[in-house]
Amino acid sequence: MAETLIKVDLKQSPYENDMVHNRWHPDIPIVAWVKPGDDFKIETYDWTGGYIQNNDSADDVRDVDLTTVHFLSGPIGVEGCEPGDLLVVDILDIGAKEDSLWGFNGFFSKKNGGGFLTDHFPLAQKSIWDIKGMFTESRHVPGVKYAGLIHPGLIGCLPDPKLLEEWNKREIDFINTDPDRVPALGCPPCAPTAHMGRLKGEARDKAAAEAARTVPPREHGGNCDIKDLSRGSRIYFPVYVKGGGLSMGDLHFSQGDGEITFCGAIEMAGWLHLRVNIIKDGMKKYAVKNPIFKPSPITPKYDDYLIFEGISVDEQGKQHYLDVHVAYRQACLNAIEYLKKFGYSGAQAYSILGTAPVQGHISGVVDIPNACATLWLPTDIFDFDIMPTEAGPQKFLDGSVQMPISEDV
Repeated sequence: MAETLIKVDLKQSPYENDMVHNRWHPDIPIVAWVKPGDDFKIETYDWTGGYIQNNDSADDVRDVDLTTVHFLSGPIGVEGCEPGDLLVVDILDIGAKEDSLWGFNGFFSKKNGGGFLTDHFPLAQKSIWDIKGMFTESRHVPGVKYAGLIHPGLIGCLPDPKLLEEWNKREIDFINTDPDRVPALGCPPCAPTAHMGRLKGEARDKAAAEAARTVPPREHGGNCDIKDLSRGSRIYFPVYVKGGGLSMGDLHFSQGDGEITFCGAIEMAGWLHLRVNIIKDGMKKYAVKNPIFKPSPITPKYDDYLIFEGISVDEQGKQHYLDVHVAYRQACLNAIEYLKKFGYSGAQAYSILGTAPVQGHISGVVDIPNACATLWLPTDIFDFDIMPTEAGPQKFLDGSVQMPISEDV
């Protein structure tokens, strides 16, 4: 039996658990040590630390303080691991906590984080998804059911002081190019809500003032939201501090490529069963700057897709040069408009694209001036036929079921 090194009590605030933290900083103390070849289990909060509730109101999504997230379990130290090594992490298994068999998906208010399509969905909305073994369904988004590909949205190692300084400089400089933008261009350090694990006193306060927020992915990994990092995956992390300092959290039951709703997967509390090893001097041996990984051999078996194209011409008809962000947004919007023809609201369709195992592809970046991106929507997740026919779309929903929405205050 693998030992559970970090446990979380979902009835307890994550700020009361000193084996949890919500910032990246080299001074955050290692909370447990393992040896190369060891396997062990880690429990995690959902990324908001239990703030989002299983109810029919979106007020919590509207009101959540995004300076508190993400709550991560760790850091774990690996004996003999040194800067310049690669930390090899095998995800042996992963699942939901037995006392919390549900998850949530949400759109943040444009005034509080926004999202990929925030100009089209500027208000906070939420859907709750029940976890039933391998599958999930939602009372707020009828007509779909799919198998989960559970994965950590966020996993990575601690930065060293030089890397932390580089992150802060480039991100704060970028924010300062348009400091009043809504949503903001980035997430600068925020000391008051920092949870620095076992770091206390003046040392805690000093580190919290410069600690990096966990929102973006960076060279060390972090919040990459890659749905294929599931059971059976092997990840190779660059190491910057002694022991590696591996932390993880933000578990997702299921997610579409891009996590386009920002709170964009089916977010949940859960556990991971991991094994670790080391490749000495691996960063130099393999020229690794960012993590590399082998994906899970176990994926939901959906072989039939309806594929939506998008090009780098935005909603206002403005031409962009080979911009895959614009192109993927257009593919997503095209899919949403299509699903609305079957009775879904725009929000329900958006939630499906954020939570179902849709695939996103960069399909062309050489045919100037238009990049082409595609969104692959599995047809088998629906309780009805979504393929185009001469008869036209048959409405499956009548609008009687909607997702909770909250006005800004």
